[in-house]
Amino acid sequence: MKKGRKISGGKYVKRRKKKSYEIAGQRRVIKLGEEKRKKQRARGGNEKVVLLSAKFVNVVDKSKKAKRVEIKDVIETPSNRFLARQDIITKGTIVKTDLGKVKITNRPTQEGFVNGILVE
Repeated sequence: MKKGRKISGGKYVKRRKKKSYEIAGQRRVIKLGEEKRKKQRARGGNEKVVLLSAKFVNVVDKSKKAKRVEIKDVIETPSNRFLARQDIITKGTIVKTDLGKVKITNRPTQEGFVNGILVE
């Protein structure tokens, strides 16, 4: 049977269009570079701080101390190897810093900053 059809052969017709809050926003990519942020209006008039490019990461070391360290390079991204080549930072990305390899633990597109833990 053809895709998107009923067993009888009839078409499935959409019941309604998407509401404005159901529409997906623009895809954000966080590049390695000078810190750049943007404010975005959220639902209910609230504001989200959106990170566009990052240079620093908040690293929690073994002694549970947090330090703000500069990112030297993006080593690998387990979800997509092409993102590492383009210096794009996502959750799970492993970056090189002065302290060593750091794994990104938050979603920087959602929160406006980058957190991580030491891998080595």
